[in-house]
Order: sequence, then structure tokens, then C-alpha cells
Amino acid sequence: MPAEASSSRAAKLLVFVVVFIDLLGFGIVLPLLPVYGDRFVKPALGAEAGSVVSGIVLGLMMSSFSLMQFLFAPAWGRLSDRVGRRPILLLGLLGSVGAYALFAYASAMNPEGQALLALILLFVSRAGAGIAGATISTAQAVIADSTRPEERRGGMALIGAAFGIGFTFGPLLGAGAMYFAPETPWATGALASALSLAAFAFASVGLPETRVPGGHSAQRKIFDARASMAVLSNPSVGPVILINFLATIGFAGFESTLALLNRDFLGFEERNNFLVFTFVGFVLAMVNGAYRGMSKRMSEIPTIAAGIVLMGTGVAGLSLVTVIESSGERWLAAFPSLALAVAGFGLMTPGVQSLVSRRADQNRQGEILGVNQSCSALARILGPVLGLTLYRAWPLLPFTLGGLLVLAMLPVLVLAARWRPAESA
Repeated sequence: MPAEASSSRAAKLLVFVVVFIDLLGFGIVLPLLPVYGDRFVKPALGAEAGSVVSGIVLGLMMSSFSLMQFLFAPAWGRLSDRVGRRPILLLGLLGSVGAYALFAYASAMNPEGQALLALILLFVSRAGAGIAGATISTAQAVIADSTRPEERRGGMALIGAAFGIGFTFGPLLGAGAMYFAPETPWATGALASALSLAAFAFASVGLPETRVPGGHSAQRKIFDARASMAVLSNPSVGPVILINFLATIGFAGFESTLALLNRDFLGFEERNNFLVFTFVGFVLAMVNGAYRGMSKRMSEIPTIAAGIVLMGTGVAGLSLVTVIESSGERWLAAFPSLALAVAGFGLMTPGVQSLVSRRADQNRQGEILGVNQSCSALARILGPVLGLTLYRAWPLLPFTLGGLLVLAMLPVLVLAARWRPAESA
């Protein structure tokens, strides 16, 4: 038993480090995507292409990451149920090394003569990073394998904290590269690739296997839409995944319009947007750290409810920024609302992941957590489209409607709370 406890601690620690380093690489690249994409989009499409067409191409490039996560998260989860968690996580990290290296190579190409090829390679690199990053559900399955049901909430918060810390320092490093190495556009992609390689080496040496291969899922298809629909229709986990899906749409909608809000109403320069995203990551990390202590005193349903109320209130509160005339009062409304929105999301996410995991068949942890992650990825595709469309129509709309959408999840949570263990997923 002591050996098992030591292995469990090692698995959780290594998953934390792996997710942190991987998200650090993601955070480094993310703020630069619009800059790099715009550098190649206009030369590739030609002068006759309008701003709308350029915006669509850039949006597709940015959403390709989430599209690949939507497609591959359940597949990686099912495969990890079959062959184990360790090889899937290692394969994902190795894929991230290649995807970010390709991003660095494309970034260094000459926009005058190689714009179209560079744009294609940027698309491939983002899609590849999405496929590799879809293994996050496998990391969640490692936590599920390594914790008792009553400890699951704190374990899932560990991944949330790693995500938040990585997303805090990643944009800072990316911004540092913009300021201190403006003549080396490949530097950020190369750094992200190197960090993923370090995570791969770290996991190769120390990550133990937490799942016994074979079992219930050994003969299941890797890509199985019918099995995913069965998970969504199950009364034990379906309502919980629906909460996660709709809340993520609301969060992604405001997240995608945040840079525009900063520019249009708070007077932020585009190159300083990384400071706001760093603030988002910092709040997310702090809340997930605090959640580990709270999880010992509160079950998932109350913490999810608190998260919904805080997030809905915070997102709706950002609408005040668009109607207040005084710049000073706008700032007073903006950052408390932003902190509430992010804190609510940080409370809700580990609770949802824990509840889905605890209600899932132990032999299908990877698959069911993968379906949940896939729905989150789909929400991150739909959220920005809805958010940006509503913002262009009227800046007030994405925040008001997003907040209401999140608060509308409270009745769904009541439905989820009524489930009884006899209806196992």
C-alpha cells in the first residue's frame, strides 16, 4: 500500500508538471497567432481579398486547434482505456514538440514569396497541436486512476491549477519574445517546442502507468460516434456535460471578445493584451489552488452552483463596461467582473470533471472524460463565433446573453443533482 500511495503521488505530480509545461507552450504561442496569421494572410490572399475574408481565414486557423480536440479527445480517451495512459500522454507531448517546431519554421518564412506555404504550415501546426493537446482528457483519467472518489475533486483542481499557471506565464514569455526578440519570429515557437520536449523527457523518465490495459474497453472502436452519443444521453453524466458545454460557450464567447473590449472601451493597445490574459491565468490558478482545500468540505454540486452564479454574474457585469461613459468607472467595472467570471469558471470546471469521473464506469474513464473534453472543445469553436458576431452587432450583447446563458444552467444542475447511483454510466 505505501508503494501504491507513492506511485499515485508521483503520477499526480508528473501530470501537473506535464500539463503545466504543455500549457506554457500553448500560452506562449496563442497571443502571437493573430500577429503571425495577419502577416501571411493578406499576402497569401492578395490585395483583392477584403477584411472579412481575411478575418474568416484567421478565425479558421485559430479554431482548427479546438476542432481537432473535438474530434480526437474521445478517441485518445478510448485508446488510453485500451493501452494505458502513459503511452498516450507521451505520444501527445511528442506531437506537441513537432507542431510547435513547425509553427516556428512557418513563422520564419518570407511573407513576400512564401506567404501561402507559410499559411498552410500554420494551419497544419495548429491542427497538429490540437490533436496532441486532446490528450488532456487522458491526463484527467490519470488523476481519476490515482485518487479515491472522495479525493477526485482536489485531484481535478490540480490540473486546473497547472492549466492556470501555464496560461499565466506563457503569455508573459510570448510577450517577452515580442519585445526583446522582434527580429526572430521563430523564437516563440522554438521555445514552445523545447518546453514540450522537456515535458516529454520528464514524463518518459518518471510517469508511471496508472491504468491496467485491456478490460471492458479493449474491443471498442477508437472513433465511435454512437458510443459518444450514448455517453451524452446517459442521465448520470449527460446533464453534467451539458452544463460544462453551455457554460464554456458563455466563457469562450466573452473570452474571444475580451481583446476588443480592452481596445474599444478600456484603451488598451493590442500588444498589451497579454497582461489581461496573464491576469485571467493568475486568477484561474489561484482559484483552483483554493478549490483543493474547499473540496474537502464541499461536494461537487454546491461548488458547481457557486461557480455558475459567480461566472454568470461576472460575464454579465462586463456588459457595464460598454455602457458606462467614464473611463475610470469602466476600469472599476471591468476587472472585478473579469475576476468573478474567471473565478466562477475555475470553481465549476474541476467540479464538473470530478462529477463526470465519479459517475463513470471505471473501465471507461478515458472515454467518458474524453467526451466531456470534446464537448468543451466544440463550445470553444461555437463560443467565439457567437461572441464576435454579437459584439459586432452591439457590444453589450455577448456579455449580457453570455451571463444569462451561464445562469440558465442552474435548473440543469438541479436535474443533475437528482441522479442516484443506481443509474451508473
